[in-house]
Amino acid sequence: MAFTERFSDFVCEGDCIACEQGGFRVVARIVCDDSPDGPDQRQDGFWPSLYKDAPGFIGPGPNHRERFAKAQAEAETIMEAWRRDDWFYCGIVLSVSLEGVILDEHAISLWGVEANYPGSDNAYLTDVADDLLPDVIAIGRRAAQRLCVTLSNLGART
Repeated sequence: MAFTERFSDFVCEGDCIACEQGGFRVVARIVCDDSPDGPDQRQDGFWPSLYKDAPGFIGPGPNHRERFAKAQAEAETIMEAWRRDDWFYCGIVLSVSLEGVILDEHAISLWGVEANYPGSDNAYLTDVADDLLPDVIAIGRRAAQRLCVTLSNLGART
């Protein structure tokens, strides 16, 4: 983990966290996912089922009807919160810069991440940024190398 700053318990589009890694400055920001699909359209098996071959099958066993009722109530709560815009899907977009020069504004991202999900503290948003960090550093190194070659070639021509 390299981001010591964390996304807050409640986030909005544009919220950012930043860190320094390997000489690079990395900024992770929240961007609204532009897909209008709700969780029941995005997640196969979002709604619980008592049918063995159906997505969302809760499994056999004792108290299966109680487990189904609990899962159904949970899904309905999540859908109601979605309809009220209490939570949304977002992308975690990382940019990378070196000595104040932005090398890539959208170096890497992960989309379809739940933000302000009911019962969540949004810790997962920072975890996603941490997971993407090694890749964004590699992208930053390649961009810095290309920039150095370009500047070197320009200097050789003058």
